[in-house]
Amino acid sequence: MNTWLVWGLIVPSLLVTASLVSIWSAGRFAKRNRGAPSTAIAPGQGTPLDDLLAPHEDRHAGQSAVALIDDPAQALRQRLALAQLSGRSLDLLYYIWDDDLSGRLLARALLEAADRGVRVRMLLDDVNVLNRDPAYRALDRHPGIEVRLFNPIRNRDRGVRRGIEILLNALPYNRRMHGKLWLADGRVGLTGGRNIADEYFGLASGRDLAPHRDYDDLDTLLAGQVLRDAEALFDAFWNSGVALPIRTLWPGKRTRLGRFRKRLAAYLDHPRSVERLREAKLHRPEDAAGALVLEQLHWTPTVTFLGDPPHKALGTEPDGWMPASLLPLVREATRSLRIVTPYFVPGTQGLTALASLAATGVKVEIITNGLAMADNVLVYGAYRWARDRLLGKNVSIYEVAALSEPRRMLHSKAFLVDDRKAFIGSFNFDQRSAFLNTEMGVVFEDPVLVKALRAMIDKTRAPDNAFAVALDGRRPVWSRGETVSTHIEPESNALKRAVTYLIGHLPIHRFL
Repeated sequence: MNTWLVWGLIVPSLLVTASLVSIWSAGRFAKRNRGAPSTAIAPGQGTPLDDLLAPHEDRHAGQSAVALIDDPAQALRQRLALAQLSGRSLDLLYYIWDDDLSGRLLARALLEAADRGVRVRMLLDDVNVLNRDPAYRALDRHPGIEVRLFNPIRNRDRGVRRGIEILLNALPYNRRMHGKLWLADGRVGLTGGRNIADEYFGLASGRDLAPHRDYDDLDTLLAGQVLRDAEALFDAFWNSGVALPIRTLWPGKRTRLGRFRKRLAAYLDHPRSVERLREAKLHRPEDAAGALVLEQLHWTPTVTFLGDPPHKALGTEPDGWMPASLLPLVREATRSLRIVTPYFVPGTQGLTALASLAATGVKVEIITNGLAMADNVLVYGAYRWARDRLLGKNVSIYEVAALSEPRRMLHSKAFLVDDRKAFIGSFNFDQRSAFLNTEMGVVFEDPVLVKALRAMIDKTRAPDNAFAVALDGRRPVWSRGETVSTHIEPESNALKRAVTYLIGHLPIHRFL
C-alpha cells in the first residue's frame, strides 16, 4: 500500500481519537469540579429595590414591566444603580466582561455590594476570560462573590498544552454562552445586546491608544413576573455541568483581594479615568434610585422571556433552542417584518423564509452593518453572498455606515413583526446564534413598547445613518437619500471587498 495513503489514514484517525479522549477527559473533569448548586433568592422586603418596586408590582399583579434603554450612558448608570441599590442578591451572566474602565467601575460596585452582604453570582463565558483570569480570581476571593466560567479551557497558562487542548476540543469549545443578563434582588433585571466593555457605554472612542469604535446597542430593563423565567434560566446555567467555579481551574493559586481593591481604586480615581467618565456623563450618580428611570417602565401582560438551555453548548436536544420560537415569530408577519442585526447570515432556511414572505407581499426590511463599520470580515462575506439574492427577491436592505462623529457600529438585535409584536435580545440573525451559541431575550406585544422600538429602528435606518441598498441590473447600488449613490461598498477598500467576496463563496457559513 502507498506510504502516503497509509499515513493519510493513520494521522486523521489519531487526531479523531485524541480529540474524543480529550473531550471525554474534559467531561470527567467537569463532573468532579462542579460547584455547589444554588438558586435565585426570592423577592422579599427591606432592600431599597423592594421599597421601590413592590408598590408597582402590587398594582400590576401578574404583569411584567419593560423599558427600552438605547442610550449608552444610561445603560451604564442602570447597572451601577442596580449594584448600589441591591441588598440581597446580584446574578450576572455575560459573554464579555472586560477589565477596562467600565468593567472595573462595575467590579468595584460588585465588591461594595458584597461588602454589604449581598450574594453575588457571576457567570462569564470563558472565551473572553482567557488571559484575563487575575481580575476574576480576585473577585472570587471575596466570601460573598462566586465566579464561574462557562465551557472553560482547563489549561489557563499560555503555552503548548493550552493550544493542544483548544485544538482537540475545537468543536465543543466553539459553542459559547452569548447571553447578557443582570438580575438584582429578584426585583429588576437587564437583558439585551450589551456586554460589559467600554465600547458598549460610549467610552471606547475616548481612548488615547489605537482607534476604537463605540456601539449602538439596546437593552431592556425588566421588572415583575418576567423575572421569574429569567431567574430560572440563570439557575439552569449556573448549576449546569458546563459552568465551573473559577477556583477549580487554578488549584493552589491565590490572588490577593486587597491588592485588587487598591488597583481598582488607583485606576478609577486617576484624573484621566475621572475625566473620561465626566465627559461621557458617566460619573457615579449620587441618587442611585433616580438613575433607575422607573418612570419609563411600562407594565403589560404580554412579555415573554426566551432563552436557550445550557445543554445547547453540548449540541443536544435542538427542539428547545431559540430558533424554534423565533422562526415562527418571523413567519407570523402578514404586512411587515423589520430585522435589526449587526451580523446577518440567514442560511438556507432563513433566506428561504424571508424570500417567501416577500413573495406574499410582506415588506421585509433588514438593517445591518455596512463593510466600513463591520468588525468581522468573515461574517460580512457570508452576508454579502445572501444580500444580492435577497435584493433580487424584493427584500429591502439598509447598511449602517455613519459618516458623522461619533461613529458607532450597530450592535442591537431586534425583530418587529407587523408593528405588533417584537423581540429584543442577544440573538443575531446568523447561524452562530441559531445553532452554536446560547442566546436570550424578550418578546412583547404591546402598542407602547412597539411604538418606542419602531422609532429606534426608524432612526437607525435614516439616511444620515445608513445607506439603502438596491439592485441596479445585477449590481448592488448604495444610496443615501436621493443625493448619494455608488456601486461599491461605501468607505471600503479594494482588499476588504476582495476578501469578503472570496469568503462569501466558501462553505463556512454554518459556522458564522
